[in-house]
Amino acid sequence: MKATLYTIIALIAFAANSLFCRMALAEGYIDAWNFTVIRLLSGAACLGIIMAIYTHNLKRKGTFNPAILSDKGSWRSSISLLVYALCFSIAYVELDTGTGALILFSAVQLTMIGWGIYQKEQLSVLQWCAFIVALGGFVYLMLPSAAVPSLLGASLMALSGVAWGIYSIRGKVCVSPLRTTGFNFIRSLVAIPVLLLVGMSYLKNMSIEGVLLACASGAIASGIGYSVWYVAMPLLKSTQAAVVQLCVPVLAAVAGVLFLSEQVTMEFIVASSLILGAVLVFILNKKKV
Repeated sequence: MKATLYTIIALIAFAANSLFCRMALAEGYIDAWNFTVIRLLSGAACLGIIMAIYTHNLKRKGTFNPAILSDKGSWRSSISLLVYALCFSIAYVELDTGTGALILFSAVQLTMIGWGIYQKEQLSVLQWCAFIVALGGFVYLMLPSAAVPSLLGASLMALSGVAWGIYSIRGKVCVSPLRTTGFNFIRSLVAIPVLLLVGMSYLKNMSIEGVLLACASGAIASGIGYSVWYVAMPLLKSTQAAVVQLCVPVLAAVAGVLFLSEQVTMEFIVASSLILGAVLVFILNKKKV
């Protein structure tokens, strides 16, 4: 039950992040470089404040666990986070929504399912069928808006997907999801000077809407959302964690209908039914997972 709850919350956060990125970058409210800077800064600031309050309360009550306080993430995870965030933002403005999503989630699936198979996670025939159906529904959902991508944009989005897959997998061994995520964000700030140096030439095109959307993406959807994802990851197999993320485009599309007045199409209904149904079958069939 806990795994389901935390996973759903994390997926909603991922969908919100997709919506914030689409509104900020696709509408031209802010450039990719400064969006990434603000996203990382706001995520680190938000988690830093929460960590300070949490640690103070633990020490005051005398209930703190030394193992929790010693969990400070890792440079590998921080680099994965940075590569994902930066490559995603740059590629997002180079690719249309459908193409970007197809490349991103394909890379995530290959990375995480590949790792799961390497770790001897066995899938039943029914699960393989469910995965293929979910993947087919995902392609059916995104393909109409896809176009031939640029080599640079496609490469960056694929790299972003691999980095996110690695970042997710590394969450399976964390002791304190909050502290791990917080310190991962804090370490990623070492790249801020370089990002600012490149992004300075775009400052004149930055709007208050873009700044607010980047803050929401960093503090809420990324900072808190990724912490929740790290709570869920130890409770999931790598293959499960990979497949459930195919629900994110569906949730993002629903958010687009609710908040951006986008239209519901028959293709969306069919694709969503295929994806959600197949993911449910995959998760419920636990015989060999």
